[in-house]
Amino acid sequence: MAIRNLLSSILIGAVASARSMTPMAALATARLAHRGTPGKLVLLDRPLFKFGALAMGAGELLGDKMKTAPDRTVFLGLLARTLSAGIAGSALAPHGREREGAVAAVATAVPLAYLTLAARKRAMAKVGQTRSGLVEDALVLAAGAAVVALATRR
Repeated sequence: MAIRNLLSSILIGAVASARSMTPMAALATARLAHRGTPGKLVLLDRPLFKFGALAMGAGELLGDKMKTAPDRTVFLGLLARTLSAGIAGSALAPHGREREGAVAAVATAVPLAYLTLAARKRAMAKVGQTRSGLVEDALVLAAGAAVVALATRR
């Protein structure tokens, strides 16, 4: 399978590297807009999971600005990225290639989490935690929305 067929999965993995809940929130938003995914996405068709993903996405954006927020590379942060990237990568992969999409997304999210953390720390040193977080939020939200919008259909 050509890598371009898994490009959406790879890109959503990159989004998960910086904000673990954004891929799920972007997919939940797409579901609310009645957009379908190429791969299977059963959980987010249930209201509890759909609205839970939106709440967790919003909560992560707020929590990231706190001084006590842990690094994205701690065990639970990497676990959340792995799960979110895997689910989203699977949903954005071509039908029948969900497993490859999940693997591609996770393989992107985990190592890239270390790179995005290093970039964030450099930005924090220059402009502070809140400002750097808001800029990162804007970039990640825009990327997540674009990847999901381009990969889904009505």
